[in-house]
Amino acid sequence: MRRLPPITALQALDAAARHLSFTKAAAELHVTQSAISHQIRFLEELWKLKLFARLTRRVELTPAGQALTPVLREFLTRLDDTLGMLKDPKGHTRLRVWVFPSVALKWLVPRLNAFRHAHPDIDIWIATRMSKEVGFRTGQIDAAFHLSGGGYPDFASWQLMREYVYPVAHPRLLARRRQPRTPADLCRLPLLLRTGDDGAAQWEFWFDRAGVPEEIYAPSLRAGTRFSDSATTLQAALEGQGVALARSATVWQELTSGRLVRLFDITCPFHRAIHFICPRDRADWYPITMFREWLIAESAKSQAEFDAAEARVHRHAAGSPPKPGGRGHRQRQPIRTAVLDRNGAAPDKLRRPGLA
Repeated sequence: MRRLPPITALQALDAAARHLSFTKAAAELHVTQSAISHQIRFLEELWKLKLFARLTRRVELTPAGQALTPVLREFLTRLDDTLGMLKDPKGHTRLRVWVFPSVALKWLVPRLNAFRHAHPDIDIWIATRMSKEVGFRTGQIDAAFHLSGGGYPDFASWQLMREYVYPVAHPRLLARRRQPRTPADLCRLPLLLRTGDDGAAQWEFWFDRAGVPEEIYAPSLRAGTRFSDSATTLQAALEGQGVALARSATVWQELTSGRLVRLFDITCPFHRAIHFICPRDRADWYPITMFREWLIAESAKSQAEFDAAEARVHRHAAGSPPKPGGRGHRQRQPIRTAVLDRNGAAPDKLRRPGLA
């Protein structure tokens, strides 16, 4: 067998290839930039290959470097996974998954115990720190939830859920303020706003769907409390601080319990769907396969509930609410809804669509 380099040299090459920077690789590995440069030169001399082209202020992988780094990354990942399993006397395998904080809190965590019982040999490690770089390049995660319109050429992906968006509020807020009778009336209430997150449901999107002219709603979106994530926004709504624009999966528990109520009968499908993604070369890894199949099954249940709720809202908007106990009626999980009629026929009390 040809002489193999020490693991520290391989880690230096992996980090430098991911960052295309010796300085950033040094920061990740907590060594000096010169130490990274020394390790790369050692490998180049050992293998008689030029791995990087040193340019003025950056480095680029040579064809040899591009061919070697995927093999190296897979080796380091599998080595780490195997060592982690061998160190655990019970033979557990960890699966590191990045999830949106709101989806983790409101949808995934309440269901996670069922997966643990079905697969006690797989330990799910949940990461929710928000970042545009979900961590595949740094090797910090194995799979991730992603909110988009789809299309992942560099990853294996599976669509889990397509949600709906709608305004929600605490009954206490509606009791102390004059209830909105039309979508435009929401502009009289404090609207809970989001910071510049391209993946978040934005009020402009919903108001346009509701047919409210921009000149009517735009002034109400210029000032007010803003939040960086859905979980904090919904907490503010639960405190009666304003009206939040919520997605199905993040607010379902609050709607079925009556802690929040949905406003208006407007069906507004969200333009992005929740996907589960992972590197293509990891798609058949046992922990990912088992977790993915479980996620798809659980998501199908939630999707059926979301769609059924929209169907009930649509029937109510058309003037033919379903009868109690009729086909498709789920009395165990009613969605509390207020002010359903967009044309101004607002009920005096909060009501449950499909319930007498």
